[in-house]
Amino acid sequence: MGPMELTEQKREKSLQVTVQGRLDSRTASGFEGKLLGLIGAGEHTIVLDCGGLSYLSSAGLRALLVAAKKMKACDGRLVVAALKDEVREVFELSGFTTVFPIFASVAEAEASFP
Repeated sequence: MGPMELTEQKREKSLQVTVQGRLDSRTASGFEGKLLGLIGAGEHTIVLDCGGLSYLSSAGLRALLVAAKKMKACDGRLVVAALKDEVREVFELSGFTTVFPIFASVAEAEASFP
């Protein structure tokens, strides 16, 4: 997948997917495929830990949007945690702060699930 790594960790109420590196035109399709595969396999509460995400492009935003729509279709919840300032700015400029619940930490995100 290039300069991006994804790791998964099952938590009490959700699946934590940790994103490290760059989510751009080179890595977006692999990222999207991985998320859609997880959702398709029955993961309906996912926390994206973006603490290690150093760059987010429009292709990355599109992949996130596709995953959010799929999650919404199955009454699931996809939330974002631990955004770095430069990535948070991309979320704000693109209006994605209204699409995704955003939490300061993975622990806060996990606590938001019933």
